Amino acid sequence: MGTNRRDFIRNVSLGTAGLAMSGSLMGMISSKRASANERVNLACCGIGNQGAADILALYNTGLCNIVALCDTDMGARHTTRMMEQFPNAPRFQDFRVMFDKMANQIDAVLIATPDHSHFPMTMLAMSLGKAVFVEKPLARTFHEVELMMQAARRYGVVTQMGNQGHSGANYFQFKAWVEAGIIKDVTHINAHMNNPRRWHGWDTSITKFPSGDPIPSTLDWDGWVAAAEMRDFHRDFVNGQWRCWYDFGLGALGDWGAHIIDTAHRFLDLGLPYEIDPIKLDGHNSFFFPQASTIAFKFPERGNMPACDITWYDGIDNFPPLPDGMGNVELDPDIPPPSDGAIQPISLNPGKEIYSKDLVFAGGTHASTLSIIPEEKAREMQSKLPDVPQSPSDHYANFLLAVKGQEEARSPFEISGPLSQVFSLGVMAQFMNKKLVFDRETKQITNSKLGNELLVGTPPRKGWEEFYKL
Repeated sequence: MGTNRRDFIRNVSLGTAGLAMSGSLMGMISSKRASANERVNLACCGIGNQGAADILALYNTGLCNIVALCDTDMGARHTTRMMEQFPNAPRFQDFRVMFDKMANQIDAVLIATPDHSHFPMTMLAMSLGKAVFVEKPLARTFHEVELMMQAARRYGVVTQMGNQGHSGANYFQFKAWVEAGIIKDVTHINAHMNNPRRWHGWDTSITKFPSGDPIPSTLDWDGWVAAAEMRDFHRDFVNGQWRCWYDFGLGALGDWGAHIIDTAHRFLDLGLPYEIDPIKLDGHNSFFFPQASTIAFKFPERGNMPACDITWYDGIDNFPPLPDGMGNVELDPDIPPPSDGAIQPISLNPGKEIYSKDLVFAGGTHASTLSIIPEEKAREMQSKLPDVPQSPSDHYANFLLAVKGQEEARSPFEISGPLSQVFSLGVMAQFMNKKLVFDRETKQITNSKLGNELLVGTPPRKGWEEFYKL
């Protein structure tokens, strides 16, 4: 960004932009929403892999125009599909250049880049008055998510996290069952994702990052690294492999936790935990995620709800104990596959078991609905179950309709932010291999100086500091 742009954004943050800048630059700041009869003009940051799926899902609602494509690896094999699908959309490798050139033509922004780069794109977009759809988890560090929640309130823009099941059947069932008193007095939840992950089988005795590879001609590596600490390029840092590394992603917990824990977190009002305990970490090292993890989160009493624990299990041989009467577990055809391959036909689907005072519930991931177990108890409860409304819109349409003022976004930052912070705290415990005690009021780690430092993370690289001041 040029000096004028940085000064402009800084002045907007202080509420004094009108005193400092010209009318032409002022025109770039807009909180305009598309009207009910207009399509939303959508810019897309991250156009390969999950980003491509998001772009098509948003476009196929018929509610938006794709007005810009941005990717640091523009022209690579995984980005050409969207370039061919939308040949007339201007293309950029740097989101800052995109906003400099097109801010007044954009209503909303899709951000589907690696976890570590969500923050600067999101903050700049919101500071310019743009609605944002940000893939899960919202950001890599606890502090970044905190700043994003504050900015969303400050700028008053529509926000949505990409936990797509939050607009599906599980969302409306969970909500209805809580309101009807079917789900109540929950004291424990087991959540699990036991399929192979990209880093499984790697050498866990690693003592340094891998040696550098030649940078592909299509890739702006400096832009890809964004505000994170600079590393030499390596093929295992990009194209989904970034999720393996503490530097760039939040592992299995940040990836699948958002699809498994989200409705319990939302409708049981869990908020932030007061203790995070890494009970089991197989193959722990300081660079990439363990081969298997068991992490216990403790949440306090909330109003008339009892204290509740969530225990997270990942790893191919790291299963939770299952409740009596769960029966044979078959592969759920409605569960989307991981980004690194198909769901494996193992003995347990990704999902959760929810233990309340009187009932036990079993559920999958994304929009998969809950069942009461055992079957005898489910039959007994059948007449007491409330009607569950159908979803009026999927997650993508919900976001665009919210931009148009016709619906409320179901996973705005005020809801998805604390959930993302739970994942950040869990990853901190994984990295440190240490139980963390967290003060929910002050939002500080009380038993570790390093833990408090990791809430914020390493300082942003030179040239990226301004995004943390918006």
